[in-house]
Amino acid sequence: MASKHEVEVEMKSNAEKVWGSIRESTTLFPKALPDHYESIEVLEGDGKSVASVRLIKYSSGLSGASTTKEKIEFVDEGKKTTGYSVIEGDVLKYYKNFKARLIVSPRGDGSSVKWCCEFEKASEEVPNPDLIRDFVIKTFNDLDAYILAGV
Repeated sequence: MASKHEVEVEMKSNAEKVWGSIRESTTLFPKALPDHYESIEVLEGDGKSVASVRLIKYSSGLSGASTTKEKIEFVDEGKKTTGYSVIEGDVLKYYKNFKARLIVSPRGDGSSVKWCCEFEKASEEVPNPDLIRDFVIKTFNDLDAYILAGV
């Protein structure tokens, strides 16, 4: 049975800059967040369009996960929303399936990023993806600091 998990991260950066950073994450995240991302390699497509497949190698932060292969399922530029499914990698040792979506919304002078995931545990002993949620929170807080620093 599928379960859901979500978190919303408040950011000081404006929604356009945050959305732009997410859209350029293939090249930006390993450069801006090397403590989190070792590399993001485009295997199919351009890395940001529907049906693109990316291989993500994590530096740290995701206990038990060092790589994932993600397929982009949808993108809505106007609503600043994207979604992906994990199609290979360490996460699937714990979850039969794992899909996530990101929604970037303006919030005053800043923005918020809502991350939602749907997953099915491989067994009842597997915990909810709290480690992944915590990694997402740290990633967006660190991305906000990177954007604000104007690097």
